Amino acid sequence: MLIEALQSEEIETLVQLEHTLMTSPWSKEDFEYELLENPFAHIFVLKKEMEIIGYVDLWVMYEQAQIASIGIKKEEQSHGYGQKLLEFALSYARDAGVNTMSLEVRKSNQKAIALYQKNGFDIQSIRRDYYQDNHEDAYLMTKEMEGKA
Repeated sequence: MLIEALQSEEIETLVQLEHTLMTSPWSKEDFEYELLENPFAHIFVLKKEMEIIGYVDLWVMYEQAQIASIGIKKEEQSHGYGQKLLEFALSYARDAGVNTMSLEVRKSNQKAIALYQKNGFDIQSIRRDYYQDNHEDAYLMTKEMEGKA
């Protein structure tokens, strides 16, 4: 198991994975912007035997961080890889001096909500009509970070 920064030549693979996981997937241009132009974005990939099976796009903005996108290949879900990726993102943010981490999650995604709550995230509010594909609401979840570097 290896977690490392996304390389430009891996964007197409990441886009393909995103399209199998998300109902409103990001485009190649979206990921290129994140990787090459967004100074706050940090994209990491989780590799199993050199195959990308997961990713997290983490925005670190001074004392705050946000998980913009996170996903694990469907065939690899329920094996603890989401936990490993989330732990990595939390550790990375903590090392960067972040005080608070946030994310949005579909209200219907009970599996993800349980993972986030297990890791100390709390539901703060509801973002009405957040998702463009089906107008589903999202929970805004936050976590206060401890043990900053």
